[in-house]
Amino acid sequence: MPKIKTHRGAAKRFSLTGTGKVKRNKAYASHILTKKTTKRKRNLRKSTILDARDTRGIKMLIPYM
Repeated sequence: MPKIKTHRGAAKRFSLTGTGKVKRNKAYASHILTKKTTKRKRNLRKSTILDARDTRGIKMLIPYM
């Protein structure tokens, strides 16, 4: 059985926690920042856990992480 290739785009965007949950960074923090409040921009810096409904698909893209 051949090895499964890792989806490199997904590998750069997602990582696994110790308990097996998928961690991701938040979107909308790269440009057009003048109209966003300081509090909103500060909260966009934090990472978060991926929703459970999306976890299975992402884990298939990053099988060896």
